[in-house]
Amino acid sequence: MHQSDLEVVADLYHRYLTGLLLALASRAGTARGAEVLFRAFRRQQLEKFLPGLEKLGLRHLPPAVACAQYHYLSNALGGAKVEWIPETDRKSWVRYLPPRWIFDGTAVCGIPTEMSRAMMWGWHANNGVLLGNLRLGFVCTALTTDGGPGAVGYYLEADHDLPPDQRLRFAPGERPPGPAGNLPTVSWDESRLAKVKRNYSMEYVRSLFTAMMEILGPAEAGHIGRIAGRQIGMQFHDSVCRGLAHAAAPGEPLRSFAELFVRLAVAQGDHCEIGAGTSGPAVHVRQTSWRFGNGLDLPPEGFEAWNGLWEGLAAVHSQWPPIRLTVIRRLDLGDDEFEWRLH
Repeated sequence: MHQSDLEVVADLYHRYLTGLLLALASRAGTARGAEVLFRAFRRQQLEKFLPGLEKLGLRHLPPAVACAQYHYLSNALGGAKVEWIPETDRKSWVRYLPPRWIFDGTAVCGIPTEMSRAMMWGWHANNGVLLGNLRLGFVCTALTTDGGPGAVGYYLEADHDLPPDQRLRFAPGERPPGPAGNLPTVSWDESRLAKVKRNYSMEYVRSLFTAMMEILGPAEAGHIGRIAGRQIGMQFHDSVCRGLAHAAAPGEPLRSFAELFVRLAVAQGDHCEIGAGTSGPAVHVRQTSWRFGNGLDLPPEGFEAWNGLWEGLAAVHSQWPPIRLTVIRRLDLGDDEFEWRLH
């Protein structure tokens, strides 16, 4: 597996994440979109925050400083543009700078501020709780979705315990005390960093899927996720092929797409291969693991939403004859593999 394959998968899931956010805002509405994001970010916070502090070697620091440095390091490793700005042991800043990673490109203009705030309620407001320090909260001083110069704010350790509705507050206009601190990221080799970026993008989509199913219900969540997946797959087909240096062989669109499919699956961490067709002019692809779904209790609609990505890629891989992707067997429904028929 090439490093470039990992980078292509990371980028594809990154685009899918942004597409899902826009689809939630436009198809489910701002209020329910905000509920989904709160649930998704709280799930990630509960799973990732404390182990991440240990892995990054930050647990010994004062709580406000540890939290701000955690957000800097974890997001920088994932590819986001972010800064840590020191002030005191009880007040420490973090700044997520444009271009915002999660609101990729012009999509930033379509994300409601309520959804951006819900992310912070899901994560930043709960760090003190997990640390057992109810005096610790987060103050947000700017949001990109309001036209601010990034998402900016600081962790502050107060003199008293904070009630739940005060663990995140908004104070537009406050500015950091000075330039960013000199805090280098973790020194990992390029291959490991590529895997971290892939996992970073995939984990966001995994969390979003789970929250969408819970808040919207499987039918609506699956419908929104599948349409967004098809749109993203079609929209970024050409960039995926460029990233993989993959060119379709003349007259062999089925084989060409099957090879593309297998490379993407392997780069996601799955075992996947091309099998012989059983009838007629068709190619079969078989996948015996599903890293994306590991540990998630997704209903059948979860797979169908995820499969929308590959449907979208297939839909534009060959204009004539067009490729149809049919699912024959499903690992998530008890079969021993996923099997797709390309015809």
